[in-house]
Amino acid sequence: MSSEDSIVTNRREYTRVYAYIPMAYRLISKDEHLVVRSRISGNIAIPDFSMLPEVEEPLLNEWLRVINTKLDSIIHLITIQSEGFQSLPFKAVNISGNGINFTTREPFQPGDILEMKTILSSGQSTALHLYLYGEIIKTEMQTSGYVTVLNFIKIDDMIRDEIVRFVFEKEREILRERRK
Repeated sequence: MSSEDSIVTNRREYTRVYAYIPMAYRLISKDEHLVVRSRISGNIAIPDFSMLPEVEEPLLNEWLRVINTKLDSIIHLITIQSEGFQSLPFKAVNISGNGINFTTREPFQPGDILEMKTILSSGQSTALHLYLYGEIIKTEMQTSGYVTVLNFIKIDDMIRDEIVRFVFEKEREILRERRK
C-alpha cells in the first residue's frame, strides 16, 4: 500500500486512516451487551487526598507533590501490565471516529459485539490504553481471512475525540512522508 492509499476519506462523517496498532479482540456474550462501555484503561478510583493540609515548607510540599505524581504513574503502569496491554499483537486496521475494520480469522455475524483492547499512540510520547466496543456491520471473506467492519458503540465524546486526534496525527505523518 502506498502512502497515497493510506488516507481514505469516509464520506459519512469522519476521516479514516490505515494504521498498524497493538490490538486484541474478543466476541462478548449477550449478557455483557448491557454493561459494556468504552473506557480508558487505568482510570481507577483513587481516594481524593486533596483535603490533606498543605505542608508549610515549600520545598517539602513540592517533594510530596513529585512523590504523589510518581505513585500515580506506578499505579497506572501496574494496571496496564495487569490487563495485558504490554503483550498485544500488532494488527493492520482502518480506523475513524465512527468505527474500525480489520481482518479476523473467524467470521462474525452482523449485530455481534466485539471488545477491542488497543493502544493508540500519538506523535508525542503519550499512549492511550483503550477498551472499545463495536457492533459488526459486515464480514467479508478474503484470501487473508475475514474483513470485519464495526461501528463503535457505547463510546463517549472524549474517547471518540481521542480516536479522531489519533487519525489526524497519522494523516500528518503520512503528509510529512509525502513531502520528503
